[in-house]
Amino acid sequence: MMTRFRTLACAAAAALLVAAGPAPASGPEAATTDGFQWQSSGPLIAPSGEGEPALSGLKDPTVVYFNGAYHVFMTTAGPEGWHMAYTRFTDWSEAPTATVVSLKPSGIGPGYRAAPQVFYFAPQKLWYMVYQSGPPFYSTTADIEDPMSWSAPRPFFAETPDVIKSATGEAAWLDFWVICDDDTCHLFNTDDHGNLFRSQTPIDRFPEGFSDTRIVMSGPRDDLFEASMHYRIAGTDTYLTVVEAIGPQGRYFRSWTSDRLDGEWQPLADSAFRSFAGADNVIFDGPAWSEGVSHGELIRSGYDQTLSIDPCTPLRFLYQGLAAHAPDTDYINLPYRLALLTATGPNPVSALCPAGQ
Repeated sequence: MMTRFRTLACAAAAALLVAAGPAPASGPEAATTDGFQWQSSGPLIAPSGEGEPALSGLKDPTVVYFNGAYHVFMTTAGPEGWHMAYTRFTDWSEAPTATVVSLKPSGIGPGYRAAPQVFYFAPQKLWYMVYQSGPPFYSTTADIEDPMSWSAPRPFFAETPDVIKSATGEAAWLDFWVICDDDTCHLFNTDDHGNLFRSQTPIDRFPEGFSDTRIVMSGPRDDLFEASMHYRIAGTDTYLTVVEAIGPQGRYFRSWTSDRLDGEWQPLADSAFRSFAGADNVIFDGPAWSEGVSHGELIRSGYDQTLSIDPCTPLRFLYQGLAAHAPDTDYINLPYRLALLTATGPNPVSALCPAGQ
C-alpha cells in the first residue's frame, strides 16, 4: 500500500507527523517533467543500540560510491553530544546490517563535529571531509576505506568573515559544502536565518585562500534554512542548488539552477507545494514513518570535487527522516534515521539527459 505525507496537528510549528494519505496521480498526467516525485525506503541506517552510551540518532549523511562500495559518513547524536561516524556496504540491501564506526578515535578526535561532506580532490589525490566544529573545518585521507586514517581538523578560515557576522549580528554559519569547477572551488553555507553564502578560492590554492564571502540568496528564515547541496548536472552546463526549508507540512527542499556556480540562480522547484523533495511529492511503499525530508545528499555519478549527478539515471537521495517521538523530546534525542529516496518518472533533471541516452 502506498502512503503519502499529510499534516497532523502539533504543539510545535515545525514538528509535523506523517500519516497515510492518497497516492499520487498515475498514468500520462503524472509522467511529466514539471516536477519531482519520489519513492522512499524505510529506515536503512539507524543506531544499533550497542555501545556506551547508546546513540539516539544518525543525521546529515554524505555518500560516495567508490571501489564497489557506498561510503556513508554521518552525524551522530547522543548523550555525549554531536560527532561523526562511518559505514560502508556494496548494496543498499546491506545498509541495515552494516557496522557504524565512530570517527572519534581517528585523527578527527573527540569534541563537537557534525554535518560532514566527503569528496575526492583529484588534483591532490586526497579525500577531503568538510564539516562544522563551529566554523568550517576539514580533514584528509589517502584511503577512504580506513576510517581511522583521517587527519586532525584544520580550519578553512583564520577568522569569521565580516559578512557572516553582519548578516545576523553574530557569527552564525553551518552546513558547509565545497564544489569546484575548472578554475575555482566554492564553499557554500547557510545560517538558519534565511541566508545562503558563498566563498571561493582558486582551485590551485585549495584548501587555502577562501575569501570574497557574500550572500548568494536571502529570504525568510524558513525559506532558506539550512543543509544546502550543490551539484553539476553531468553532460550539461547546468548546476543544481538545493536548500532545506520549513513549510506547513514540515521540512522539505527547494531547488534552483544556474549555468555558473557564481551566477544567478533561477527557481526550479521552490515551494512547499511544488518542492524538490517534501510532503507534496514523497510516497512510501508501506507505512509512512518519517516527519519530513531533511538534511541529506544526492547519490553522485562520480566522487571527485565536481560533485556531478547523472540526469540519465533516476535520482537517488539519502536523507535524514524523523521517526515518531514524544512532543517534548530534546533535540539531541530525536530519533533521526537515514533512508533513501528514488525519483519516479520524468522530472526537470531527467529532462536534461541528452537525447538517445
